[in-house]
Amino acid sequence: MFDIRNIQEKVIYESVKAESNADIASEVVYGGNGEAKSENNPDWVKSAMNRLENKFDAEAIKKIRMNCQCGYRMDEKIALVKELKADAANIEEFTASEKAKAAGLFCKDGELFLQFNFCPCPILADVDQLETNTWCQCTTGYSKVLFEQAFGCKVDVELLKSIKMGDHICLMKIILHDPVFS
Repeated sequence: MFDIRNIQEKVIYESVKAESNADIASEVVYGGNGEAKSENNPDWVKSAMNRLENKFDAEAIKKIRMNCQCGYRMDEKIALVKELKADAANIEEFTASEKAKAAGLFCKDGELFLQFNFCPCPILADVDQLETNTWCQCTTGYSKVLFEQAFGCKVDVELLKSIKMGDHICLMKIILHDPVFS
């Protein structure tokens, strides 16, 4: 069974540990005395991000969270992006098909964007609103991995809007460095 909480606990633990140590990772994920283990998912998301924000600076927080992407349905998404790319000579053509539009891809002024009209993160389903965009940085990490694998180039991702932060959409700018089209 797909247990998103368990997956997130593991990836956050490993990502925090890589930037610090096992004790800090355990405190961020489970709380100082393990009290977070009994929290429901919405409360845990908020409390874990609060603990993370209290331990690290903004740059480290973004790096940690970008490394926390769960990989949910990644193979399927990579296949779709590669399929769209195979029929395109540039970003405009890549985003022109109905399939690309249905996936939330679009081009504006020669730049690539990915938009969702819903929050794509399964663990946030019962979270009404987040106070910061810390949790959402995992989506930028997911998109970075997705587009780097599909395009075979370096990719930067900027989170521009988040539904869980009160915006009406989730929006990311996808910056492809030297992409190669067929």
